[in-house]
Amino acid sequence: MISVRTIIINVTVVTMNEKREIYNPGFVMFENDTITGAGVMSDLPEEARQKDTKLVDGKNGILMPGMVNLHTHMGMVPFRGLGDDCRDRLRVFLLPMEQKTMDEELVYLSTRYAAGEMLLGGVTSVLDMYYFEEEAAKAMDEMGMRGIAGQTVMEEGACDFTDPYKALAYGERLIKKYQSHPRISACIAPHGTSTCSKEVLKEAYRLNASLGVPFTLHTAEMDYEMDYFRDEYGMTPVQYLDSIGVLGRETLAVHCIHMTEEDLQLLKDRRAKVAHCIGSNTKAAKGVAPVSAMLHLGVPVGLGTDGPASGNTLDIFTQMKLCSDFHKNETRDRSAFPAERVVAMATVMGAEALGLGPVTGSLVPGKQADLVLVETRSVNMFPVYDPYSALVYSANPSNVEEVYVAGECLVRNKKLLKADMVKIREALLEKMKKTDFAAHMM
Repeated sequence: MISVRTIIINVTVVTMNEKREIYNPGFVMFENDTITGAGVMSDLPEEARQKDTKLVDGKNGILMPGMVNLHTHMGMVPFRGLGDDCRDRLRVFLLPMEQKTMDEELVYLSTRYAAGEMLLGGVTSVLDMYYFEEEAAKAMDEMGMRGIAGQTVMEEGACDFTDPYKALAYGERLIKKYQSHPRISACIAPHGTSTCSKEVLKEAYRLNASLGVPFTLHTAEMDYEMDYFRDEYGMTPVQYLDSIGVLGRETLAVHCIHMTEEDLQLLKDRRAKVAHCIGSNTKAAKGVAPVSAMLHLGVPVGLGTDGPASGNTLDIFTQMKLCSDFHKNETRDRSAFPAERVVAMATVMGAEALGLGPVTGSLVPGKQADLVLVETRSVNMFPVYDPYSALVYSANPSNVEEVYVAGECLVRNKKLLKADMVKIREALLEKMKKTDFAAHMM
């Protein structure tokens, strides 16, 4: 392989390393897919002056690790904005439309769109959770993302497999298919604590744990979920998961809104992780997860957008600001959830929650070159006193200038390089027009 060396210079480097070092003005150097150096400009290595080195002028932007979306449903792009303010939206719109319209092609086209949207917003790694996930894995791979394709399993009502054991077998095959892929992997993702039997949950956990991939599911999200486990078992959903042996270091529990002190202690003791989806939770009036208590206990928490049907956006900038604002308000403490911690949740803590800590999440030599350059020339990015503050409170996806995944530039000058977003949108729209979505379009 021919070695390709790239150095991004004249940037504020937000490393998110253990010391949370910031280099300003600084540089990051990578060869092929691996970061080989980072520091202040005065320490720019001799390699920068060699002819085979590509220098990229960051123009005083902020260079940060690629952001991590811990939980979403990429195939649900067509549902965005449909019945947003309907009280019983799930049963009126989502489930019926899913049964009528969702197939392999729609999942593939929707996932391509979602991947493009996330890349343009600086998201480089994602754990997707939906149906027909072989198509999702294919789409994420084509778009150049780092992704985990989570095959959803439900006891009933799934649009791909009516038999949950067939879905488990499909998921197992998908995991094995991508075991050696450098960016794409897969897992089995039971829909939730109350939508899968004990036997299905245990088998999904066994398979994921044996194959070294995350085990993720919706947990302690719904009021009726809490009522069900209290009435049937005298437990909370988290206590139930622990009682059947599926709460462990592989577990990424999504939402965790309704938590007791015992639940939080169980998460800590079992070394489980949490995907915090503040945007979708608050939009649906479900409540705010006790993230401050989780972090105080040392439970790893990262950020997720949830699906485009739930939170409408697939960018992590929105989640960072909502996370900070809601939890400051919840604690009545302006100093709570400082911007540095929120950026960590969006990057290195998210990567660790997916088991990708050694691979991505911080700008450290030896890790993969997953980088996001946020420009500071736009009106909303002036002045910048603190890069963490600028990223959490000022920036939005339109400020993302360049994006690299495994050293490959996927976004430059705010446009995708591997694909045409206009064509991706047109293809998805044409497919939607052939389904029941057409009746709801303007």
